[in-house]
Amino acid sequence: MTDHALLSVLERIADSLERMSPPPPSADILHKHDAFLWQAALGVLTPVEKVSGVPLSLLQGVKRQMDQVMANTRHFAEGYSANNVMLWGARGMGKSSLVKASVAEVNAEQRAKGGGTLALIEIQRDELSSLPKLLAVLRTTKRRCILFCDDLSFESQDADYKSLKSVLDGGIGGRPENVLIYATSNRRHLMPRDMIENETGSAINPS
Repeated sequence: MTDHALLSVLERIADSLERMSPPPPSADILHKHDAFLWQAALGVLTPVEKVSGVPLSLLQGVKRQMDQVMANTRHFAEGYSANNVMLWGARGMGKSSLVKASVAEVNAEQRAKGGGTLALIEIQRDELSSLPKLLAVLRTTKRRCILFCDDLSFESQDADYKSLKSVLDGGIGGRPENVLIYATSNRRHLMPRDMIENETGSAINPS
């Protein structure tokens, strides 16, 4: 095979691979829907037409938490300073329902007065290592987004927490101003707190 023929074959192979590869992540789709699933393997946001959940009015026994989450979510939607949110408690207490219902309620309020709405993006716990890729996409949009991670917890040898910690602690990349993180957990402490599982016996003060 001549060099010219070999080059032609390689170009055809390269063209075929390019057509098979997924398109680069784009934030354009964020303005067309209110809820998404982050598909880390493909690097794409998949729209969710109907979010599974219940109306805010049906949640009972969590009024204090509801008021705090609603106030924080409203502030964020209106462009004011807001905090990341962590809800912890026993299974079935309505933690994830509260997050989804709060975003839906605030979006309804914003639409009624012609304000900007929020995009709710769910990211799986075992895909937290892809956070930098997702944040790179969200930096290209002005729409305010809430990243939602349900049932968050880490094991002692789990490295995914470093990706989340870097975002929360203000690493070089940091968290964009248009992004907040809402998480739920059945554990009060996301990392094991036994002294034997820490690097040194003095990592936790016995007193």
